[in-house]
Amino acid sequence: MASISNLFVDQGSDYINVVTVESATGTPLDLTGYTAKSQIRKSYTSSISYEFTASIPNPLTGEVLISLSSTDSEEIPPGRYLYDVEITSSLNIKTRVVEGIVTVTPQITQV
Repeated sequence: MASISNLFVDQGSDYINVVTVESATGTPLDLTGYTAKSQIRKSYTSSISYEFTASIPNPLTGEVLISLSSTDSEEIPPGRYLYDVEITSSLNIKTRVVEGIVTVTPQITQV
């Protein structure tokens, strides 16, 4: 079962977050050979999605990095959304590791 974590993204700003995936024993899961993907949607059935860039920079630490560039976050209208992070093993086994609500706060400064 995925853990729940709610996020706040400032529209028009760079955003970075690290999710640590743990094994059943509570130690970081070795993510060697895994890939990661993460999307934001207004609802579970929404056809419009926004992509977090998801990567695994150091597989041995169990960390999945999710990020949005300032350009990407600027494209997301302010409001509340849903998101999740999924990892896929080299055997093509998908696991949702975290999910929750993303609140995108409106950008005020227009540069």
